[in-house]
Parts: sequence; structure tokens; C-alpha cells
Amino acid sequence: MGHREDLLEGAKRCLLEKGFLRTTARDVVRESGTNLASIGYHYGSKDALLVRAYISLIEGLGERFDPGLDGEVTEPPRSLERFQEVWTGILRTVPESRAIWLLSFELMFQDERLEEVRTLLAEAQRQGRAGLAAMFTGIPEADLDEETVETEGRLYQTLLNGLMVQWLFDPDSATTAEQLTEGLRRTVRETALG
Repeated sequence: MGHREDLLEGAKRCLLEKGFLRTTARDVVRESGTNLASIGYHYGSKDALLVRAYISLIEGLGERFDPGLDGEVTEPPRSLERFQEVWTGILRTVPESRAIWLLSFELMFQDERLEEVRTLLAEAQRQGRAGLAAMFTGIPEADLDEETVETEGRLYQTLLNGLMVQWLFDPDSATTAEQLTEGLRRTVRETALG
């Protein structure tokens, strides 16, 4: 690996151990075995490097969300069974990804102090919506239309963030995939009757 990759891997380890705000450039240099000048040369700033490391962590997490055990989705797209299958796959990753979710919430609650970071993360959010919409609809990300990403993708992203708050706060009482699916089933049924 070169300095660029070493910095990224070191930054990921620092983020998981210390979080965004407590990670210093010197921490990353020490963890990566590189030097301070490498950060500016390869990433422009410490914050830009940490955002790239965070996005890399989230992308790796998203790859583990796959609902099928062997990468194959077994339920038809946009069905309640698919809805439950995808949520089951996502929730299965929570114990091993707790540090990433804690980091996500740390970043969400920062104000204008990290304007550059917020701008970069806003684009990552959009990509996240597309990835979630693809899992639930069965449509490859590249083929999703903007309306699907901005409606269904936003719904799934909102549910995901709410579920992660529950699972981080109290895993024993957090909503399960089965409960979420049954709630949706009842809501759809009552809406159709109303």
C-alpha cells in the first residue's frame, strides 16, 4: 500500500476508536505510519481524509446489508417479505457495526463548525438513499430513477436512522424486522380500508 491507502486505513481505525472530533492529524499519522505532509498532499485536509474514511466505513457496512446469505435475494421486490428480509439483513449487522453507527450520529449532530464535512456527507446521504432503494426494489442503483431515490430511498433511510437510534440506545427493546414489517402490514391495511 502507498501513503494514500495507509492514511485511509489509519483514519478508519482512528475513527472507530476515537470518533471524528477527537481524532487528530497526529493520531492518523501515528496509526498509518505516514507523515503530516501526506494528509495535505493526498486528501487536502484532515477533515477531508476523515470524511473519506467514514464514507469507506459506511460503504463497507452497506455491502454487509445484503439480505441473502449468499448474496442472492430470495423474495420478490417491493413485497412485504422482501421488506422483512432486507431489514433482517441490516439488523444482523448491528452488533459488529455499533462503532460505525455511533460515529454516524456524532457527525449528524455537528453544526456549522464542520461545514466542509457536512457538504461531503450530504452527497454520501444521497448515495445511501440510492443503495437502500436498490435493495428494497430490486432495481440496480444505476437504473433507479430520481423519484424512486428521493421518495422510497428517503423512507428507507429515515427508518434506518430511527432503528439505529433504538438499537444503540437499548438493543433489548429495539424494533425487530418482524415488528417493523407487521407495523407496515397493518398501516397499509388500515389505509386501504380508510
